[in-house]
Amino acid sequence: MPNSLSSPTVQLKDYYTILEIPPSATLDEVKKAYRRLAQLYHPDKNNNDVYASAQFAEVKEAYETLSNATLKDQYLQQRWYARSLGRKTTQGPITPEYVLKQLLELDKYVRLLDVHRMDQEGLHHYLEDFLSEDTIEKVNSFKQPALNKEIVLIALNTTHPLSYSLISKITQRLKKLEVNDERVHDKIDRFVQARKTSDYWEKRKIWLILIFVAIICGIICIAA
Repeated sequence: MPNSLSSPTVQLKDYYTILEIPPSATLDEVKKAYRRLAQLYHPDKNNNDVYASAQFAEVKEAYETLSNATLKDQYLQQRWYARSLGRKTTQGPITPEYVLKQLLELDKYVRLLDVHRMDQEGLHHYLEDFLSEDTIEKVNSFKQPALNKEIVLIALNTTHPLSYSLISKITQRLKKLEVNDERVHDKIDRFVQARKTSDYWEKRKIWLILIFVAIICGIICIAA
C-alpha cells in the first residue's frame, strides 16, 4: 500500500497545448498562436465572461513564458523533470470544476494510504501549494458557491489525516471560499477543534497509559 504522496503533485501547465502549438514551435509561431487565441478569449470580445477571461489569462501566461528565453529554459527543465517522473501536465485554467476534480482524485488517493505511516508533511505541502491564495481568488471569481461548497467539503475530508499543527493555513484559506452558507464555516471550525482535541489527547495518551499501569501495579502490590 502506498504511503507517500509521490503521485499526486501540483501539475505543471502544458503551455504548448494551451497555445495549441507543438514543442518544436518557433518564436514566430508562438507569437502567432498568442495573437489568435488572445483575440478569441479576450474579455472585451466575450462580454467579460469569466471562463473566457480565465482562458485568456492562461494563454497570456503561456506566451509570456515561451517568448522569454530565460523563462522558457526554466520551464523546459521543469517540464522534462515532471515527465521523467511520469507526472501529467495540465492544460486548462483554474476553475471551480478543475479544483474540485483534482481534490476528488487526491481524496481517492489518500484513502489508499496507511494513515499511521503516510507522509503528512507531503500532503500538507501539496494542499498548501494547490489551495494557494491565488487559486482561492481565481475560484471565487467564477461566482459558483455550490461548487465552492463541494470543494470545501472534499478538502476537509482529504485533510482529515493531518495533525492540528498542519491544517491551520489550509482551513483558513478554505474559509475564504465564497459559499453563501455559514454552516460550512461552522463545519470548518468544528473540524479544526476536533483535530485540536484529538492531538491534545494523542500527545498525552502515553502518560495516561503509564499512570494506569502504575496504578494497577500498585493495587497488585498492595493486594499481595
